[in-house]
Amino acid sequence: MTKKKISIKDIAKLTNTSITTVSFVLNGKGRTSKDVAKLILDTAHENGYEPNRMAVGLRTGVSKVIGLLVENIGGPFFGEVAKVIEEEAEKLGYSIIYCSTNNSLQKGRNIIKMLSHQAVDGYIITPLKGLEKDIQNIIANGKPVVLIDGYFPKLDIPHVLVDNATSVYNAIDYLIKAGYRKIGFVTADLDLVQLHDRMNGYKEALIDHGIKVDNKLIFKLPFDQPKATSVMAMKGFLKQYKQMDAVFFSANYLGTMGLECIKELDLSIPQDIAVVSFDDTEVFSLYPPGITAVQQPVHEIAKSAIDILMAQLSDKNLDMSDTKLHIPAKLIERSSTTPKNT
Repeated sequence: MTKKKISIKDIAKLTNTSITTVSFVLNGKGRTSKDVAKLILDTAHENGYEPNRMAVGLRTGVSKVIGLLVENIGGPFFGEVAKVIEEEAEKLGYSIIYCSTNNSLQKGRNIIKMLSHQAVDGYIITPLKGLEKDIQNIIANGKPVVLIDGYFPKLDIPHVLVDNATSVYNAIDYLIKAGYRKIGFVTADLDLVQLHDRMNGYKEALIDHGIKVDNKLIFKLPFDQPKATSVMAMKGFLKQYKQMDAVFFSANYLGTMGLECIKELDLSIPQDIAVVSFDDTEVFSLYPPGITAVQQPVHEIAKSAIDILMAQLSDKNLDMSDTKLHIPAKLIERSSTTPKNT
C-alpha cells in the first residue's frame, strides 16, 4: 500500500503548532524559537515531507528546476548531454525536466508553454527555426536561456555547440589529402543552422583544394519519413553515383543507416568507398573496419551550457548574451579512410 504524503497540516498536528508556524519554518521565514523550529524540521524529515516544487516556485519565484529541451533525449549525443547537465545541476540543488521536440516546431512551442506553467527557473534549448519569438518571450519574462547544439544567427542569445564548419572542413581536408576526390555528402533535409554550417565546411574544403562542388553528390534525406523509405532512397543515391570514392554523413544516425546501405549494396569499405560520419558512436568503433568519425566534445559542451545558465541564475543582472562558444571537435581516424596510396 502506498504511503500517503505528509502535508504541512499533518506536521502542524504532529507538533501541536499552527499551519502558519510550520509554513514559516519550512520556508525559512518568520521568527520561531529554535526548539520549535527543530521539532518541526525533525518531524518533517522523519515523515518524508517533500514540498510541492510548483507551489514553492509560484510563491517564491524559485523552483530549483531547469527545463532541458532537445531534439531527441533518447539519442546518444543528447543522452550524454543530459547526463552531464543533470549531474552538474544536482550539485547545486537543481532538478531537470527533459523534453524532446523531434524537430517539430509545434511540439517545441507546446513544450515551452508547458515548462512555463511549471515555473522552471531557466532553460537549455536546442533551437528550431520558428521558435525565435517563443524564446525571446522567455527571456523577456526574466528567465535565462542557453542554446545548445544550435543558435539563431541574428539573435544575441548565449549558445554552446561544436564548431560545425571547421570540424567538417577538417574531415573533408583529411579525405582529400588521403587521395579521395569524389566525396559525397549526405545530410538531413532540415533548416537547421548547424547542418548549414556542416554543409559550408564541406564545400569550403573542396573549393580550397581546387575541387568543384558537384551538387549531384549532395543528398538531402527527409527527416520524418520511415526508416525503410530512407534506406531505399540512400541506397539509390549511393548506387546511382558510382564515381563517388568517399561519402561523409552529417549525423551519426545517417552514418549508421549508410553502413546498412553499403552492406546491402555489397560494397567494401574503404576499397569501394571511404566513409566518415559526424558525431562518433560506439557502433563506429566496433563496425569493421572501423569508421572514421568527427567526435563532438560532449562533456565540454554540456558543462559549458549549464555553467552559463547557472551564472545567470545566480546573478540576475549578469548579461551573457554575447557568450557564443563554438568548441573544436576531434577527428577519430579509423580504417574506413585508409589513404589510397598505401
